[in-house]
Amino acid sequence: MTENAETGSATGSLPVFPLDRRKCPLSVPQEYEAMRTEQPVAKVVNRMTGKPAWALTRYADVRQVLGDPSMSSNARNPGYPHQFQVPEEMLPYIAFPFAAMDPPEHTVRRRMVIPEFTAKRIAELKPRTQAIVDARVDAMLAKGGPVDLVSELAVPVPSLLFCEMLGADPEHIGYFRNYAETTTGHDSSMEAVAGAIAEMDEFLDELITEKTRNPGEDLLSRIAARLPEEPTLEHDDLVAIARLLVIAGSDTTANIISLGTLTFLEHPEQLDEVRRDPSLLPGAIEELLRFLSILDSATVRVATKDIELAGGETVREGEGVLALNGAANWDPTRYPGAHRFDIHRDAEGHMAFSYGNHMCPGANLARMQLDVVFRTLFTRIPGLRLAAPADALPYMFDAHAYGLHELPVTW
Repeated sequence: MTENAETGSATGSLPVFPLDRRKCPLSVPQEYEAMRTEQPVAKVVNRMTGKPAWALTRYADVRQVLGDPSMSSNARNPGYPHQFQVPEEMLPYIAFPFAAMDPPEHTVRRRMVIPEFTAKRIAELKPRTQAIVDARVDAMLAKGGPVDLVSELAVPVPSLLFCEMLGADPEHIGYFRNYAETTTGHDSSMEAVAGAIAEMDEFLDELITEKTRNPGEDLLSRIAARLPEEPTLEHDDLVAIARLLVIAGSDTTANIISLGTLTFLEHPEQLDEVRRDPSLLPGAIEELLRFLSILDSATVRVATKDIELAGGETVREGEGVLALNGAANWDPTRYPGAHRFDIHRDAEGHMAFSYGNHMCPGANLARMQLDVVFRTLFTRIPGLRLAAPADALPYMFDAHAYGLHELPVTW
């Protein structure tokens, strides 16, 4: 099989996944439309492992699979569609995050973090989020344009907030960012990823040990205090939980901030509407989450029994599945005119935060940060505009969490 690196497709019988967005950066891969029409349950092959899986492009199928307990998230399952080539003999020894577990293991770990993302906790974090955003916008204005919005705003805001939530020193922001870039990059080797995980585990091990001895008013201290209530968990389990939160709490939000800003700037009429009527912003954020779908191929499953999908196709026991949330979010049977960004659309039910018992527990934290960032940015810098053509920007075609390496803006 030979591969076309630009399109991510194969000249052989199976498409190579993940596909990318080079043809139209502010779009999910264009191949999804044809796949949904011609072969909505398509056999594909993973770019890194060479192993096959089923790719789902219909909203109904993706929602069904993500909500079906028979579709396993357990990364130790032999048919699980891993991102990297993982020797089967090593599977029992890898500390997978709880996103790659099934109940009851997943349930216990999720229960440890849910109290940190309640509506009350999010409300408590909003004033500090506003202060961080104000300080970053002050810095942008002091520098004067052009500036890189990724390094000046998109990365620092969620990273600073999450460092404070963890009770970590802000000087470690760059460390967290390097870890995220290594572990989510399509081209990172298994050795590089393993090394990054080992380094992060060592750092988090020391941090959690300190929080256990000298607890503070932070997320890790509170999670560590809950450990005696969960007899099936140990210190190392807390390290693995914290490692997942590092990615979920900062990297994905940074990518939505940068891509969301670009999307607004590329749709100036709709941005003007939001400026005139800020009550439109929450709905616009839901539409951004649907439209951008930055974690398109992150939701993977393996069937523990034969499953008949809504369209009549059957996934056999032991077969891996890519439940493509980006394809689902662009399914015109669920969202008419799905290829258009429309702040007036009812984007309810989008899959940007997954679905079912693995739905992202930090979804409302992300929503709050996006609301504060966009409300502040476009109010305080009303003349914000791109300082480079949108089609010439350095997009993260090489990462599992889609985003921008840089976003030059001026005003």
